[in-house]
Amino acid sequence: MNLRKILIWTLRLILLITLYFPIWILGAMVVGDLMPQVPSEPGLLNEGVGMVILGIINTVLIVGLIVTSRWNGWRLALSLAFAYYGAFTFITQIETWHFLTEITVSPGLLPRLFIMGLSIPIVYIPLAILICQKWKKKDIATNNYYMVLPFKQLLLKFGVIAVIYLIIYWLAGYYIAWQNPELRAFYGNPGEIEPFFAHTLATICKTPGLILLQLARGILYAIIAMPIILGSNVKPWITGLLVGFLFAIPHLGHILPNPLMPIASVRLSHMIETATSTFVFGLIVVWLLHRRHSNLKDLFSKKI
Repeated sequence: MNLRKILIWTLRLILLITLYFPIWILGAMVVGDLMPQVPSEPGLLNEGVGMVILGIINTVLIVGLIVTSRWNGWRLALSLAFAYYGAFTFITQIETWHFLTEITVSPGLLPRLFIMGLSIPIVYIPLAILICQKWKKKDIATNNYYMVLPFKQLLLKFGVIAVIYLIIYWLAGYYIAWQNPELRAFYGNPGEIEPFFAHTLATICKTPGLILLQLARGILYAIIAMPIILGSNVKPWITGLLVGFLFAIPHLGHILPNPLMPIASVRLSHMIETATSTFVFGLIVVWLLHRRHSNLKDLFSKKI
């Protein structure tokens, strides 16, 4: 890349970062005064600094997803909007619905949280594609047949992915988040921590719906990743990193104060738990879905 191209892309990134904040704030305005009036402990960073860092990270992720795709125009806009909204809003607010509706989230606020995340995929992503000059270009006509799986194999892999997600989710949840006594108290489980197997058995018996929910979320994650995998025009290991970051970056928002989760240590524990586990899970999803596998030996015979 010559100096002229470096300068052009630097200017594009500055413009995109500048545009990100008002569009992000536009979405946040949807919740209005419905947020609980609960004092929130400060985040890891000053709120202004934290917002700038998150804006830069999200912009770089979106640009990365745009420039590494073989698709352009509306096809790229729709696929990225679907993947971004799914990872940043839909699948995370499902957790909000399940865990926080009886703690800090009111019935009126919940649907607004889903609407809040629409501004970036609907407004910002098409603008970013236009600024990156990938709106009027034709799709790259290269064969991508190995990323189109037979239907039965796709269903089987979705099932495997669901189980893998449940295992990663449960291990990270217990050995990272659940070790924090303030977090356990926040969710109504004060006192000493139960041993892993006792805790797991109790959860299965008392709230089997949680297990089914996480299996469903594992499949949803795989569906969210599919447009990125199918449209990828880079090596699969780079695609794996992009999907891993797409899954993990939404959880970095815990660096900011949040009245829905006002205790700083609870947010920190959740951030470490979810950002690390979803990043690893994203790598696994791409490893399983980026090509056909004829048998178990073939699954491990080629690297991403």
